[in-house]
Amino acid sequence: MILKLFFTETMDLESLLKEIGKPCTGFEVGGFRPTNEVYESWLGKVSLYLPEEEVPIDKYGKPMMQLGQFYLPALPYVPESLAEVSLLTVFISQELEGDSDLMDGCWEIREYKSLEGLLTREFNEGWKGIKAFPLKPVLIETDHPVWDGGGLTREQEDAFIRLEGKREFDSYYDVTTHAYSHKFGGYPSFCQSGVEMEPYEFVFQISSDEKLQLNVIDGGSFTFWRHPQKRAWKLYYDFF
Repeated sequence: MILKLFFTETMDLESLLKEIGKPCTGFEVGGFRPTNEVYESWLGKVSLYLPEEEVPIDKYGKPMMQLGQFYLPALPYVPESLAEVSLLTVFISQELEGDSDLMDGCWEIREYKSLEGLLTREFNEGWKGIKAFPLKPVLIETDHPVWDGGGLTREQEDAFIRLEGKREFDSYYDVTTHAYSHKFGGYPSFCQSGVEMEPYEFVFQISSDEKLQLNVIDGGSFTFWRHPQKRAWKLYYDFF
């Protein structure tokens, strides 16, 4: 308890912001000609498959939506747990449940350590409502967590409350920045109170996007979490 009190009483705003800041890769969506090279990332399109692979089928017997394809070596930042992964492809059912806990059998992530053996294939089936756009990765040097359950410890919350009480700022969001759109790394963009996913780590998110014609229930984001040892994935989303 004494150590916690010392932390909250001595931490200044600059040091606190530096402590909680994380880098992430954001994306520019479209607005440029695609290269159609294998190192180009996409939303709304998956073009690389092993010879035996096709678009997965959801628990309702329908082809899943081709949500995205990400060539990780071309991204300026990826979480350390993905250091040995070259390509991720992501699929999700067009039948979104009101609770992401009910989405078993309705999404799939495929990991590839290299591009060896992958073929370029086009599948027209899937959700027609999402538009495909190429992505330009952009380094975001600092991403801060959202306030309510977004990644702050109790001690860090207490420190912000103390500094706000001293009139060093008016609102947490006046002194922090958060990337709400598509990204790898950083912090998840919770709409409601955050959830605890340990030992799974937040890896990336795909957010509602008017350009893509993608709406996660009501302005939410798909957040994807990975177990660093088991290479297992979890999906969580909430919405307004």
